[in-house]
Amino acid sequence: MNANTMLEVDTESFSKQEIIDIYEQHSPGIYRYAYRLLGDQNVAEDCVSETFSRLLDVVRRGGGPTDNVRAYLYRVAHNWITDYYRRKPLPELPLDIKEHVEPGSDPDNLVTDAMERDRVRTAILRLPPEQQQIIQLRFLENWSHDEVARLLKKTTDATRSMQYRALASLRRMLVDDQEKDN
Repeated sequence: MNANTMLEVDTESFSKQEIIDIYEQHSPGIYRYAYRLLGDQNVAEDCVSETFSRLLDVVRRGGGPTDNVRAYLYRVAHNWITDYYRRKPLPELPLDIKEHVEPGSDPDNLVTDAMERDRVRTAILRLPPEQQQIIQLRFLENWSHDEVARLLKKTTDATRSMQYRALASLRRMLVDDQEKDN
């Protein structure tokens, strides 16, 4: 979605420029979040497009976020991703080695690193949706516990507890997977 598309918005709750600013400020983060969960550039772009399209639809109807636009957008993106996975089986995630090759780098290390990223991504996708979201937002988007709690509409202590359980589950999954491979 580009800025020209957003100029068609006519609403009292957000000005045209505010909508453009929201898109420019938040679309890169939404894309990174979607790409990490989806592992596919095109599908991540579809998620970003649909996320902002849904925001525009709500704004046109006179609604939309009232206090935390970023949390609202991440919730919409997360719901879109959840719906996407409900419709499709988990994808085979590619080893994007050629995109990360640096001169003088060791091919063995590149393959090992890519395989490890794939193992971690697959393990994260096996977590319950809220735990996936907490891991993504806390460690990959660098959100605070308070921000995650507001997004999930839970207490900070509850999200800390969920994070602890998510990390423990990830650790178990990765150890179990490694033991199976040996």
